Amino acid sequence: MVHQLTKGVPADVLEREGLGAYYTDHDRAVYPMSAAGTPFTAAYLQSKGDVIADLVEDMAAEQKARATYEHLIDLADDPDVKDPLRWLREREVVHFQRFGEALRMVQELKNSKKYY
Repeated sequence: MVHQLTKGVPADVLEREGLGAYYTDHDRAVYPMSAAGTPFTAAYLQSKGDVIADLVEDMAAEQKARATYEHLIDLADDPDVKDPLRWLREREVVHFQRFGEALRMVQELKNSKKYY
């Protein structure tokens, strides 16, 4: 999508539209960062080592991603951009559901009697 939207755009236009620093560092390549320009770091990943806490964290991450896709859809006006964003948003919904199913299974097993 990034390539599609920037293909053939001259460097001076990218600069004028606020993408000069990005272009300087990354050309038109994908470089994971926040909308504010903060680069991705593994420090954003949360893991407690407790299966219930980790599944709830995973579910929260899926909802945050879904909300981000919704905001991007609201900002876009190109159907060729909106369609893949909608697909990605739906994928986050499905991931949330699967993590929820896993959480229910873990909770059921945790409360079951142990047989050895």
